[in-house]
Amino acid sequence: MGHVTRRAFAAAALSALAMSGEAAAAPGRAGQRPRGQDARDPAPYIPEAEGSGQTPQTTAAGKPGEAAAAAEMRGMWLATVVNRDWPSRAGLSADRQRAELLAHLDQAVRSRLNTVIFQVRPAADALWPSPYEPWSQYLTGTQGKDPGWDPLGTAVAEAHARGLELHAWFNPLRVATHGDLSRLVASHPARTHPEWVVRYAGKLYYNPGLPEVRSFVQTAMLDAVRKYRVDAVHFDDYFYPYPVAGETFDDDAAYARYGGGFATRADWRRDNIDRLVRDMGAGIKKARPGTRFGISPFGVWRNASTDPLGSDTRALQAYDDLYADTRKWVRERWVDYICPQLYWHIGFAAADYARLVPWWAQVAQGSGTRLYIGEALYRAGSPSQPAPWQDPAELSRHLTLARDHPQVKGHVFFAAKEVATDPVGAMARVIADHYGQPANPAS
Repeated sequence: MGHVTRRAFAAAALSALAMSGEAAAAPGRAGQRPRGQDARDPAPYIPEAEGSGQTPQTTAAGKPGEAAAAAEMRGMWLATVVNRDWPSRAGLSADRQRAELLAHLDQAVRSRLNTVIFQVRPAADALWPSPYEPWSQYLTGTQGKDPGWDPLGTAVAEAHARGLELHAWFNPLRVATHGDLSRLVASHPARTHPEWVVRYAGKLYYNPGLPEVRSFVQTAMLDAVRKYRVDAVHFDDYFYPYPVAGETFDDDAAYARYGGGFATRADWRRDNIDRLVRDMGAGIKKARPGTRFGISPFGVWRNASTDPLGSDTRALQAYDDLYADTRKWVRERWVDYICPQLYWHIGFAAADYARLVPWWAQVAQGSGTRLYIGEALYRAGSPSQPAPWQDPAELSRHLTLARDHPQVKGHVFFAAKEVATDPVGAMARVIADHYGQPANPAS
């Protein structure tokens, strides 16, 4: 997908919908979402016995409100698509790749985080020896080439040894960040089943309107769940692709065959994604009871101008534009946690962080689904961002605001590279103000 940043995608998506800059920024996780390029995204065998999964116990509170944080999510995304965070480039030796991976885990511990969300299936590929899909090109530079070690198995073992949870992050439907099937390894399922694939805006996607596609991608992902003691399965924000002006997602044949019972194509598409989410959750519980399922969607479900149940925002809408009924997934408890990407600053007119947090808190209230907030660390200090993001205290203010909403059980930062480099000290400020003591995962 070339090195498209989440920022770039977000801007393109928003402009396509005639919306203002930051409002669409959520699409940046992977060549198409607001986190720096796919890279959440959104956004991931070995003997399954490594590690206890236990984290250090929280000690006495160091700051007001910290005593209540004895169990909370403190996570970071570790993105592999286009080598966003790891490995630093394709083709490194196995020893160098492993050393870089362990350095990220060590940094998470130093930053008093307790969870790493590791992208192990960035594009219909695998960072473990999968019998269903090829080794990821982001390891060796060549899709299908064995890197000589097991990144997911190592990550599970080494995260647990450090008291970290390891959530395996999968992009369920992206096939490639380019539009050429012939560039995929010959044995790739997308080449053996080209009827499963839709080209859209220069990229390749599996068509979620086909039952056989939904079945296959679940089988491929559940292979990792069965083989590794991952603490959770994590989806990012990519379902149907973010809209691009002038482009059409060609699912006419699938709609003609399967959409007869629906009033509109949009309703049928949402049902396809609902089925994928609901069935994946059930499959996880069957494959490895106790493993959780979480999704990190675009931060706006619907705008209040469209639906009175929506948020006071003017942005791209997951329900209408990505066919992702994220509010329903929470209320139906098809997911164990939801982590909306609230990648906007406090006071941003089109999508104000201070208005979205209480909206999501109300959605989560009484649902049994845990609410974590996705934070745009990648924006802090970026020269392309407006003044609020140049203030190292902006993210700390986010955590302070969220503390007033007990439904918020923690935060996840995009992404690992910025946790390590922390260009303007925004992460250091979060740690100083909020993470004075270790915390147990909010599981």
